Order: sequence, then C-alpha cells, then structure tokens
Amino acid sequence: MTTHLKGQKMFLAGEWVNSDRSIEVRNPQDNTIIDLVPAATAEEMVNCVEEAIEGAKIAAAMPVHQRMKVINDAADYIQQHSGKFAWTIASESSKTIREATKEVGRAIQTLRISAEEARRINGETIPFDQSPGSENRIGYFYRFPIGIIGAITPFNDPLNLVAHKIGPAIASGNAIIVKPATVTPLSALLLAEAFSLAGLPAKVLSVITGHGSEIGDALVTHPAVRMITFTGGLEVGEEISRKAGLKKISMELGSNSPVIVLEDADLEDAVESSVSGAFWAAGQNCLSVQRIYIQDSIFGAFKTQFVERTNSYIVGDKQSELTDMGPLITEKEAIRVEKLVSEAIGKGAVVLAGGKRSGAFYSPTVLTDVPENCLIAKEEIFGPVVLLYSVADLDEAIVLSNSVNYGLQAGIFTKNIDLAHKAIAKLDVGGIMINDSSDYRIDAMPFGGVKNSGLGREGIKFSIQEMTEPKVVCFKLSSL
Repeated sequence: MTTHLKGQKMFLAGEWVNSDRSIEVRNPQDNTIIDLVPAATAEEMVNCVEEAIEGAKIAAAMPVHQRMKVINDAADYIQQHSGKFAWTIASESSKTIREATKEVGRAIQTLRISAEEARRINGETIPFDQSPGSENRIGYFYRFPIGIIGAITPFNDPLNLVAHKIGPAIASGNAIIVKPATVTPLSALLLAEAFSLAGLPAKVLSVITGHGSEIGDALVTHPAVRMITFTGGLEVGEEISRKAGLKKISMELGSNSPVIVLEDADLEDAVESSVSGAFWAAGQNCLSVQRIYIQDSIFGAFKTQFVERTNSYIVGDKQSELTDMGPLITEKEAIRVEKLVSEAIGKGAVVLAGGKRSGAFYSPTVLTDVPENCLIAKEEIFGPVVLLYSVADLDEAIVLSNSVNYGLQAGIFTKNIDLAHKAIAKLDVGGIMINDSSDYRIDAMPFGGVKNSGLGREGIKFSIQEMTEPKVVCFKLSSL
C-alpha cells in the first residue's frame, strides 16, 4: 500500500476542518512522514466544547435503537475496511501487522458490545415503605447521561482504546471529545470517519488533534465538560486530576505487572504466555509482564526456556506477517529504556538476552539479579524488558509482587486451587489471571487497578456506569 501525504483534517463537531498549523505523523520504524494532521489551538478546543454543549442534548435525545444502529453501523464499516485500519495502526504505532489486525478485531467487538449494553442501562424500583411514614410512596431510579465527556487516549492501542471511550459514551447518550495521542492520531480519525458515515448526528463526537500542552488544559478545565477519561502515564494523570476541578475522573495509569510461576505449573505454557505478555507491542502495554517470580525448584528450567523463546523472536519490519516485534514508538523512548537497563546493569543486574538498541528498536531483553533499588524494578518500564526472580514460595512472591506502588493486573501459574485462591485474596491488583500472564483481558470485563494504577473501571458496561448518573423518582400517593 502506497502512502500519500494528502494531509488529514480533524473532526470538529461533525465537520472535517483544518487548522493553521500541522503535525507530522511519523512511522517509528524509519522515522518517515506518513501524513499530516492539524495542530489545533486552545481556542479551537474551546469552540469544540461549546459545540458539544448542543451535542450533549442531541445525544441524550437519541432513542436507544438509534444509538445501537449507529454503533453497529460504525463497527460494520471497520469490518469492511479492516485492512485499511490494520495498515494504519501498523504504520503510525509500534504494532506489527499481526498485532494491528488483532486490535482491529477487538475494536469491532468493543463497539458491538457497546451497542448491546445500550439496551441494558437499567434502574431499579425502590421500596420506599421500608421507612416508617413512607407507606404511601413508591418509586425507582434510572440512569441519565452525564453530558460532555473529554477523552485523552494513548499511542499503544490507537484504535481500540479510542473505541473504549467513544462506544460507551454514545451508548449512554453522551457527547464526547477525543484528544488522541499526538504520535498516533490517524486511527482515531478513521474511527471518527466510521461514525460519521454511520449517521451519528453532528456535534455528538469530535476528534481533535494537537499537542496536549496546548489544548489539553482547555478540554480538562472547561466547566461544561463533566467527565475526563484518561489512559496514560501517572505524572500526566496526577496533573489532570489537579486541574480538572469538580467533575468525574476515570483513569488507567499503567502498572509494573507481576507474574508468579509455581513449581506445579505447566512450564511450557507459562513460558509461552509470559514471553508474549512481556513483548507484545514492544512491551508498550499497561498489562505487560515486567516481573516474573519463579519458585526455586523450577527457576533454572524456566529461565533456560524463557531465554530460548525470547531469542527466537523476530524483530523487524512491522508490515511483515513474519515479524514478532517492531520498534518502540520513538527513538527517544528506546533511549529511555536503554538507560533504565544500563542503570540496572551498573548496580549488578545480569543480561540473559537482548539489551541492545538500534534507533527506535530495542531487542527483547531478559534480566536477572536486578537489585530492588533500580528504577526498572519499581517503575513501569513500558518497553520490551522483563525481570526474572527466584522465590522460595508463594508467600515470598506475593510480598514482592505487592512491593511496588502499582496494582493493575497479575498472573499466576499453578494447578493448586488453594494456592490460586490465596493469591487472589492477597495480591493488591484490579485483576488476576490464573494460568495466564498479566497481559490478558477481554473488552467486556471491568478493567482498572489500585494504588497508582488508576481510578475507576473501564470495560463497556462499567464505563457506562461511570458515564451516567442515577436519578431518583418518588411518587407520594394520596391512597394505595
């Protein structure tokens, strides 16, 4: 497929518009320019929010069957043009074409589930006569849309994570403004095109491209925006929470995910799942396997198989079906990972595989003997690096797993149901995968974490709960 620098427009309140300035979208593999997108100004973002005020009224008035049809028609469009969507993801992001194709499939599923959940935004009857003196009262509560939602999305899943914001927002009758990652805006614009062609009324959806430092505050601080949903780094999340004011905030802020492998585990399965979990999307994944705690008796065997499988990974051209892993999103990010590894090596860590950088590429890397005082042991790596540790038993593994200030997901490999339940009870995480790595999720489950891993939960049904509010209705009757 040939790339043409035609220059994209952003989607402002249902209209495709340009801005006076543009941003170059580059392929991280070779730094070539793929396309240009507008660099919106703060004034344009404010204008977008003002248009969305009317859009929120339009969205709230859409009957459920219309919301469902629009979302399903958008999903149909993606399905019919899946090759174009996958190529775009693999061009602007770090993902290989195989990874991108899977993301397209997940985005379609995300929208299908959103359409289904639109019919299940239910309330409940309330027995008011539980309170003495209220025998002549009956009523219920129902959920109503919150209004305007501001969504800020990351580069690592440039289509599906945008779908996770837009799908539930439209399903629940809200207007939504998306500010996609500056380095990967093209997939979000394609999704806006899908919704536009699906007949979504104007002003309900906007996708505004630009630099977060210039337009972020205008979105986050505007009083008409009633909720901010953000997926990204901890520092930015903390800054948003300080600036947002009195509005709902939902955040997924990353992790330092542990996996525990006990001596009764299926070793081959544990190795394969954990290697995939560590190096999917070049490790730029909030669920990425970072720390693996292996019981002493099988540590040697696990290490040998894990390193062998890591060394077999094919790193290279993202558009090749044979490639297992592509580059990081920028050379700057690859240099950051390189420095983290170098610090660990300087403090005594041993490199078992990888540890080499070429431009934005960083080879799949396995470390052992990593001291606890290294940044790479405590913080989110967001790169293709995994740390192996030997532990005496599950108790030690749990203590070490909980020793960082993140808690998104964890994995444990064991055939012992008692030990599995102990891990479930004791691990401080939002999700635990049994006989799977931490890097597993489906789009319908509640997704989120504890500690510095975020606030609230995503997953379509649960996002809809965040994007709506309950309204209580009570009838006082003269007689029953």
